[in-house]
Amino acid sequence: MQNQTTPPTATGWILIGELARRSGVAASALRFYEVQGLLTSQRNPAGRRQYARGDLRRVAFIRAAQAVGLSLDQIRAALSSLPDGRTPNQKDWIRLSSAWRPLLDQRIADLTRLRDQLSSCIGCGCLSLSTCALYNPGDVAATRGNGARYLLGDRRPKA
Repeated sequence: MQNQTTPPTATGWILIGELARRSGVAASALRFYEVQGLLTSQRNPAGRRQYARGDLRRVAFIRAAQAVGLSLDQIRAALSSLPDGRTPNQKDWIRLSSAWRPLLDQRIADLTRLRDQLSSCIGCGCLSLSTCALYNPGDVAATRGNGARYLLGDRRPKA
């Protein structure tokens, strides 16, 4: 239902509820993005938060970057690289997303390694799995540092 003021589409602005509905992102998340410096809004004469229509594309960009696994800091940096804080266009998308390819390749490699080693020792030093004596004799993984050393990429010693 439209309110009694000028429809947002006529002014180039859309209300937060409309942006939430059209982008599929909760209004609370949009406010969070604003606090994080990823979006900006202004208040209409009735005091309601409204966003530029181009922010639909900006929210889509944020969501795609999150799906890739970028942190909010990385997303903020990517958006701040755009002139005058504008919304990414197709050329920007190609440039920015190509920079994410190595990150995706690394994540794919990490997930593949995790999948392939899921049923074996993770090098955590727990010595609780029956195969730990085979994969991590004498808890040598602990000498390489904290955490699941083999899942982090350390190579198992040759048997």
